[in-house]
Amino acid sequence: MKRRFLLLALIILSLASIFIGVKDITPLDLFHLSEDKAQILLVSRLPRLISIIIAGVSMSVCGLIMQQLSRNKFVSPTTAGTLDSARLGILVSLMAFATASPFLKMLVAFVFALLGTFLFMKILERIKFRDTIFIPLVGLMFGNIISSISTFFAYKYDLIQNMSAWLQGDFSLIMKGRYELLYVSIPFLVLAYLFANKFTVAGMGEEFSKNLGLNYKQVVRIGLIIVALVTSSVVLTVGTIPFLGLIIPNIVSIYQGDHLKKSLPHTALLGAVFILFCDILGRIILYPYEISISLTVGVIGSGIFVYLLMRRRAHGV
Repeated sequence: MKRRFLLLALIILSLASIFIGVKDITPLDLFHLSEDKAQILLVSRLPRLISIIIAGVSMSVCGLIMQQLSRNKFVSPTTAGTLDSARLGILVSLMAFATASPFLKMLVAFVFALLGTFLFMKILERIKFRDTIFIPLVGLMFGNIISSISTFFAYKYDLIQNMSAWLQGDFSLIMKGRYELLYVSIPFLVLAYLFANKFTVAGMGEEFSKNLGLNYKQVVRIGLIIVALVTSSVVLTVGTIPFLGLIIPNIVSIYQGDHLKKSLPHTALLGAVFILFCDILGRIILYPYEISISLTVGVIGSGIFVYLLMRRRAHGV
């Protein structure tokens, strides 16, 4: 029932997203589209809608996988240094290959994001004090160290303006020919669904997984590769979207539980619905001007995050 409601909300918000913009296009216009309006739909509105949905689904699913593998509800690409590592990778690609193609940038960002995420998981293995809040704080500190390194080299090589583009998520510049890299994440999201049961078992710990005959390290590597590659494609195309991979899996777990295969479709749908809602809100608050998606998601997401923290304390977990 909840999945049908989310699907209906996604359809309604998708239609709203297509018809909201500086150039007025109404549903009736679809029956007699002028060449100008057809161009706006095909070049701008539809690519923007597709990129919003893919980014929302991708980051939410990445957050769910990371929380399952780390056994911590407050770990996500934002709080594990994955996003910061991906940005450092893009910066390195610009420094080493000045005219690098988007695909090459994504590959370099993927390598850095993967290394950063693996390093964070290694740090977790050495932390004896595994408090729920302490671990993401370590991840934030780790991410800030990487971000500081990125900022230093960006200033040194006069690339700070390029770097600022990845610090803020923004769909306003998404057009035909500038978002197709996001399609890379789709097969890996399918792979995540196929491995969902194995991720669920791996989330119960290494010893438990081995007792059930699961190759724990291999499953963890596959999960982190999925997270790193998907995160890299989103950061390179859209920029950073905070809190999304953190709050959406937590909301879904409240009513759906922790079984990854059952909660994954709900997480994907809710992620797409949430980011679509935030994008529409950012486009109408100061119409005809637009607020970036990172700001709207950051404000709403931080409020939800505080609520989740308070709820966790109230329930004594």
